[in-house]
Formats: sequence, structure tokens, C-alpha cells
Amino acid sequence: MKRLREAWQQWRVGAQGSRSSAGLGQLLRDHYPGAVMRLDHEGVVREVNPGFERHAGHAPEQLLGQRAVLIDIDPLHGEFARALAHCLATRQPWQGVLLCRRADGSLMHQSTVIQPLEERPGAPLQLLVMQRDVTGMRERGLQDRMLLSRLEGTLSRVPGVLFRLRQDAEGRLEFLYLSEGVKALPGLTPDLVMDSAERLLGRVLPEDRQRLVTSLTQSAVSLEPWHHEFRLGFTDGIRWLEGRALPQRRREGDTLWDGLLIDITERKRVEQRVQRLVGTDMLTGALNRRAFFEQGEAVQARARRQGQRVPVAMLDLDHFKRLNDTYGHAAGDRALQAFAMTCRDCLRPYDLFARIGGEEFAVMLVDSEPHEALAILERLRLAVAAIELDVEGRTIGFTVSLGLAILEPEASLDAVLALADQALYRAKHEGRNRICGPVEGASLASGTGPA
Repeated sequence: MKRLREAWQQWRVGAQGSRSSAGLGQLLRDHYPGAVMRLDHEGVVREVNPGFERHAGHAPEQLLGQRAVLIDIDPLHGEFARALAHCLATRQPWQGVLLCRRADGSLMHQSTVIQPLEERPGAPLQLLVMQRDVTGMRERGLQDRMLLSRLEGTLSRVPGVLFRLRQDAEGRLEFLYLSEGVKALPGLTPDLVMDSAERLLGRVLPEDRQRLVTSLTQSAVSLEPWHHEFRLGFTDGIRWLEGRALPQRRREGDTLWDGLLIDITERKRVEQRVQRLVGTDMLTGALNRRAFFEQGEAVQARARRQGQRVPVAMLDLDHFKRLNDTYGHAAGDRALQAFAMTCRDCLRPYDLFARIGGEEFAVMLVDSEPHEALAILERLRLAVAAIELDVEGRTIGFTVSLGLAILEPEASLDAVLALADQALYRAKHEGRNRICGPVEGASLASGTGPA
């Protein structure tokens, strides 16, 4: 402002002063890219720059001798009048954007600087007003804000969470951006998670957290697209999220991921229902052979790591063909269903129970020693022998024979099922309704039932 005041003084006195200062004043007068006015202490226009009409839209003769507030959209109470009054009262400069009216009636936004000038102490103030048209810039800004508002509205409707995640050189994670979609997760908002990534990452289930960190680390090293599924724990249950993002490395060593988090909880529920259907025998609700082998191999792998043995048994309903032939297949189906329900009631929730084919079933007893297995299977055998079905007014019952074998850590599931089947054959040969195995000749005989 001091330089403007000095330039104005040189402009007014003409050639007085040094040649360099006079040149600056002339350049300011002739080439300033906007409108310049000198006003007296009453706000009356006394002088304008040569380019005034081109920049302000008013011919100099229209304003010279008139109050400058004539260009305001409200000459009496507009922003221009208040700005002039402020400068005259406080003797302090004012700067801002004013909405002004051109001679043709059109409006324009003018970036305005008003500088009080004092020739000598006690003399009436004069005002130097410098304006530059920023209408186009302001309109572009408004358009940008409108577009940004529309974009934010669009992002808020995206069925997921758009995010930018940063990992620094020490491996710390920080969310630089999250869309409003994160509010669909209980208790979370963009501001909360951007303030602390742990508000979201801390909800990742412990067994999923390390896999999540490992997947991000691998993506950061290879710069390959990141894709991972993980679970979050909330008071209302588990939520599954699927994350997809593209990484980029920054010069300072940070890694950024721009991507999307999608809630796939319902999809996972459907997949689990389908998996249960695919792996379940439709008549009895027991596992089918394929599911038994898949889950059995997982049980064996865990037992192998712990150096444990796993009891495995084959079960076969005694004289089932005779029951079918005598009472019909509908009665046979009811018998299989009652048998499966009884077995499931006698077994623990984590034991595997499967229908291998026809009237043959298999059991894998998890975390059980051989002597414990015999007690569990004996309880099951007795419960089956107590089943009574009402078929066409007649009460029928049946029994089950069982063959037990022990799955050693390094053995195969196929091999142990073959041993259990051999033990089952011995139980049939020795009179049915009994358990044989796991060692040749070892049996728990309990007499024959009513089959």
C-alpha cells in the first residue's frame, strides 16, 4: 500500500521526484489491468486511468464529478458505499470483492482495493480505488463448487466406501480420504476414521488382521493391485468387507492406495448357505462325502501340527435292506432321518458327521483320545437302539454297527476310512449292533438288537 501511495503522489505531481518514480506512476496509470479512480473525501470521482472505460464499462465523463457509488448495484446502501465509509472513518485500507453495475446494466464482480491517501497531516483524505474484473474467475469458481457438490453427492450414493489410504516408510497406515459411505458401518464417520485409522482397522477380527496387513505389504512392494476380503466385528454382528485399490509410490517413500471398500456380508451369507447345500446330504442333513473329506483334511492338518491322533468311525444301519423291503422306501427314509438326528444329538457340535452312501455314515471325533471315542460311540449306539418309529400302526426299531480306526498324524483319510470299514465288517460278522476296533480283536459288544 505504501508503494501505491507513493506512486499516486508521483502520478499527481507529474515530473516532480526522481525519473524512476515518475516512470512507475506513469506505468501504473497507463497499464494497470483494471480500473483506477481517485476520489475526494466525499467519494466524488476526480480522476480515472486511461483504460477505465474498457475495464469498468463506464465512460470517464459519466463518472467524473459524480459519486463513485453510482457503479454499485445499490448506490445508497451497497457494499461499495460501506467500504468507502469505512476507509474515511478509520483511515485504514479496505480490500474485497464488490458487485458493480456496468453502463449497459450488466453486473460484474470487481476485486477492489481502496487506499486512503493523505497529502499532509490534517488535510482532507483522498481515496485511491483500484478494481479488476474477476467475474469470469468467480463464475468458474462457482461452477467448480457446483461440480464438486455434485461429485460429493454422487460419491455419497456409491454403494461402498471410496478411500485413499497412505502407508508411510515405517508401515503406519492413515486414511487421507473416505466417502460418506463409511457411515453405513456402525459408529464410524469419515472424520473419525481419518483422525485415527484404528477406529476402522481396530475392528478387523484378530485372525484377519495379520492377513490384511500382509496383503497391503505385498501390494506396496510389488505395486500390484490390492484385493482382499476381511471381517469387522460390531455389536450387531460381523460385517464382511471386500477391498480393491491401486497403489502408487511417492518420492518420499510413502505408498498410496486409491480404491473402494464394499460390504459383502449378504453375499458371504449366500455363499455359506450355498456351501452348506453343496456339502449337505439333502435327506439327512449330514455332510456329504465331498464335504467330509474337505473338512476332515482341515481337522487332520490341525491335529498334525499338534501331534494328535483323530478317531474316525464308519457306521452302518443293520438290516436296512430288509427294513426297506418290508415297510417301503418312505419308511427307510424316515429311519435314515431319525438315525441322523440321533447321531447329531449324541455328537459334539464340532465333530464331523457325514453320509458316505446309502445307509453308511462316517464320524470324525475332534480332539478325542481313542478311549474317549469308544465312550461317545457307545452312547450313540445305545441311543440308536432306543429309536422307535410308528409305521402304518406298527412300531419298528433298528440298530447300528460301528467300526473305529485311529487317524495317525501322517496317515491319509482314505486309508483310515478303509481300516474303519474293516472294523465295521468285523462288527457285522460278530453279530451287529456293536463297535469294533481300532485294534484287531478289540470290540465293545452289546448283543444284537431287534433288526
